[in-house]
Amino acid sequence: MDFTKWQGCGNDFVLVDCLQEKIKDYAAFARKVCDRHYGVGADGILVVLPSEKADFCMRIFNTDGSEAEMCGNGIRCFARYLYDNGIAKGTEFTVETGAGILVPKIVTEDGAAKAVCVDMGKPVLAGDEIPVTGFGKGQVVSEPIEVAGKTYAMTCVSMGNPHCVIFVEDIAACGIEHIGALFESHERFPRKTNTEFVEVRDRKHMRMRVWERGAAITLACGTGACATLVAAVLNDKADKKAEIELDGGKLVIEWADNGHIYMTGPAEQVFSGKIEE
Repeated sequence: MDFTKWQGCGNDFVLVDCLQEKIKDYAAFARKVCDRHYGVGADGILVVLPSEKADFCMRIFNTDGSEAEMCGNGIRCFARYLYDNGIAKGTEFTVETGAGILVPKIVTEDGAAKAVCVDMGKPVLAGDEIPVTGFGKGQVVSEPIEVAGKTYAMTCVSMGNPHCVIFVEDIAACGIEHIGALFESHERFPRKTNTEFVEVRDRKHMRMRVWERGAAITLACGTGACATLVAAVLNDKADKKAEIELDGGKLVIEWADNGHIYMTGPAEQVFSGKIEE
């Protein structure tokens, strides 16, 4: 089976074009291929499929075999694959995801792709739609949550997948290695959650680390960066366009006047290869 390996800000994926290939069991395949010792090694797999609703369909599976609704870094890599290989006709097209239909646009310079800008749609802020229990249709902005005996102020956002954003004074001392899993499986989150720990440098710059649901600590999370900007605006900590510095690189996120979130960042192919399913 042919595959390509991609990374966006260090968030890495094995992409399989199932317009050409077939995978019998996506979850089992993801667990095998994502293993960094016995497989290719990745934070997840991206699967290219046909769609009746959009130009293409993207499915993503985490290292533990669970399926994610969406992945911001993943969709940029997905879009670059389609563009670079001449599968997509033009620089802008539609992609069906578990979070709805999204529209990536290839940013070119002198005819070469330099970055991908994705219209990520509107953030979901109603508590029971994120979902976070106990808030009904209300927003979850700077609300208390107790984890490991300590009370944090959480702001929750869905970008098609759930996020819990925690603002901290010192990102180096946030203890993500110890508390990330406790946030992920907290009883407040019936579908678990991704958790972002964020240090605000100024109104246009933030530093973020992420514990991803089903994948643990990763170098970057595109939907998490989008959720971070939304949370920062809701808490009056940032402007509506800012640079988010992740462990693996930087993304520019904008909450535009039309209510949509736009994410711009890199996506690069690392290598291609063959693997037995």
